[in-house]
Amino acid sequence: MKKVIRIGTRESQLAVWQATQVQELLLQQGFASELVYIKSEGDIDLQTPLYEMGVQGVFTRSLDIAMLNDRIDIAVHSMKDVPTQLPKGIVQAGVLKRGSYKDLLVFKGDMATISSQLSAHNSPFTIATSSIRRKAQWLNRYPEHVIDNLRGNVNTRLRKLEESNWNGAIFAAAGLERIHLRPANAIELDWMLPAPAQGAIMVVCRDNDTYAKESCALLNDADTALCAGIERDFLRTLLGGCSTPVSALASVQNGQLHFEGSILSLDGKQKAAIEKKLPATGSTGLGTTAALELLQNGGQAIADGIRRQSNIQ
Repeated sequence: MKKVIRIGTRESQLAVWQATQVQELLLQQGFASELVYIKSEGDIDLQTPLYEMGVQGVFTRSLDIAMLNDRIDIAVHSMKDVPTQLPKGIVQAGVLKRGSYKDLLVFKGDMATISSQLSAHNSPFTIATSSIRRKAQWLNRYPEHVIDNLRGNVNTRLRKLEESNWNGAIFAAAGLERIHLRPANAIELDWMLPAPAQGAIMVVCRDNDTYAKESCALLNDADTALCAGIERDFLRTLLGGCSTPVSALASVQNGQLHFEGSILSLDGKQKAAIEKKLPATGSTGLGTTAALELLQNGGQAIADGIRRQSNIQ
């Protein structure tokens, strides 16, 4: 009899959707599995801004512990939430085909009014987000706007937006689309560079669990794994944390890999960016080399300033 793979997941609607996707893909490959629900610190504390919680692994730590204690066999994560350095004994087992990597502005009011307010740079405008990457990019573009903290799962954040006096809030498109909650009043922020690995789903397992590794390897999308890996290398080389004002996007088209990356100061006033294009077959190590080049061209001063302000080690 085949082993039943225990899939660890957070309890939010989005997390369960992601875990269920993995469960269905495993079933297509002939593997039986069951979902095991684990609470994370990020789900329990919905008030403290993420960057004050010791954000490294805030949504993954509880699942890591459950896995190392043999309560679960694999865990499913939004890849952008996973620390760039996995805990000892845990490895990446597979990366699913990427969904949308874009950020959305979900706004209140009609489109004409919002467009007018965004165009008038002296108009009062308040945006909600808990992401310091989104905050930095928004303030870089709209320095006169106000940013408020917004925590909770997707459903909670949509409810808080509806009950607030904010003009809008920023969400990951993939999160809203996967659970069919993307509102009609949402604008894709094409100018906003995403978090490294945004839109990708990662499956991890214990390093010594051959059965889990071999089963999840069948779910791996090579292009997504390559691009998300490059983006995470870029992040790790610059600052390492999964909640920093570092953005990156790699994509493969016609055998060519196109990469964009940036780092901003926390207030959005300083920005260093880089863009690269090369054959996908020769792109190994691109994230690291791009980050090192960016550090030499304005990025180091920004990174040092971020460390001083937020105690990122």
